[in-house]
Amino acid sequence: MKLKIFTIFLYLLCFNNISKANFDIDAKTAILQDYLSGKILYEKEADMSIYPASMTKIMTTIIAFDLIKKGDLSLDDKFIISENAWRLSQSGYSSMFIMVNDEVTVENLLKGIIIVSGNDACVALAEGIAGSEDEFAIMMTSKAIEIGMENTNFSNSSGINDPDNYSTVRDILIMSNYLIKNYPEFYEMYKEKEFTWSRTGGDPITQGNRNPLLYKNFGADGIKTGYLAVEQYSLASTIKRKERRLIAVGSGFQSKSSRSKQSAKLLTYGLTNFDTIRLFGKNEEIGYINIWQGKKKNVPVYIQNDIYKTIPKARKKYLKAVINYEGPVHAPIKKNDVIGKLKIYYKDEFIEEHDLLAFKDVKRLNIFARIISSINFLIWGDV
Repeated sequence: MKLKIFTIFLYLLCFNNISKANFDIDAKTAILQDYLSGKILYEKEADMSIYPASMTKIMTTIIAFDLIKKGDLSLDDKFIISENAWRLSQSGYSSMFIMVNDEVTVENLLKGIIIVSGNDACVALAEGIAGSEDEFAIMMTSKAIEIGMENTNFSNSSGINDPDNYSTVRDILIMSNYLIKNYPEFYEMYKEKEFTWSRTGGDPITQGNRNPLLYKNFGADGIKTGYLAVEQYSLASTIKRKERRLIAVGSGFQSKSSRSKQSAKLLTYGLTNFDTIRLFGKNEEIGYINIWQGKKKNVPVYIQNDIYKTIPKARKKYLKAVINYEGPVHAPIKKNDVIGKLKIYYKDEFIEEHDLLAFKDVKRLNIFARIISSINFLIWGDV
């Protein structure tokens, strides 16, 4: 049998904006990713070790979300506030101002962490889940390893200065991507602009979200700021425009103003210089493969995952997809059998491939029909 190749040309609109080769932002380290395709659009010293400061709190919430998803924790569960947690609301750190012996719901603690960056809420949640913050930090680091954060160690739940609490902007990006992908319903908390805590023994306290991009007409819906004197200002940020999402992480901004402006600049760069297109959808028929001695002459094929590609604008015409298989494929075929490959090229350079699966069963012809089919092939070359 011969190798069969069928090209699916992707006729796509072209635009005139071209990526800026000399683009840069004023930060020590930064990275930008298109969420759907996973394409890294910009990076600057992305594997430099940093102190993640309050971006640490993203993992604190992920641990809680994991437990809620498993049924081991509920938003309505209440934890009693220890003196250890309360002290962080008294020492100049950002806090939600919980009081000793308060019984606070997991939902309120999460909002205190996400919206107002409460260090006291972090410790209260950590102690309530793991018994101590040290044990909770072990859970955090274990989760980091699980999701591919290769250069991260967590030593506390809040990101308060500790030389053993370190990461990279690439790892923070991985963590942010995981949060958005796996907990979209809980992620909605990250775009809330204020949180009112009806504290015990005093008037309710309303505080605003510390993420400056939420207050711009920009499409931002997260994620988390950070600040330490040794690290300066940091921000994990994201915007969503229609179905497209970009995620950026930067650290080493010199001021609050610079953090906001440079993060917006980075996200805007991704929007204006690149396009993300959906090539094929999961479980969609994308073509046909010829069948040898089957009751049908061909079978439709599909892929198991959506395929998105992010490329510079004015370059879409260079994308093409190829159905590649040794064929025709012998019957019988069962639904979901892998019977070929879908290969993606950009400017004739191979970039990736995906398994092609049969969309339905194809039964084999009976013996007499197979004989006739073989004779026809020998005489006419017709399968």
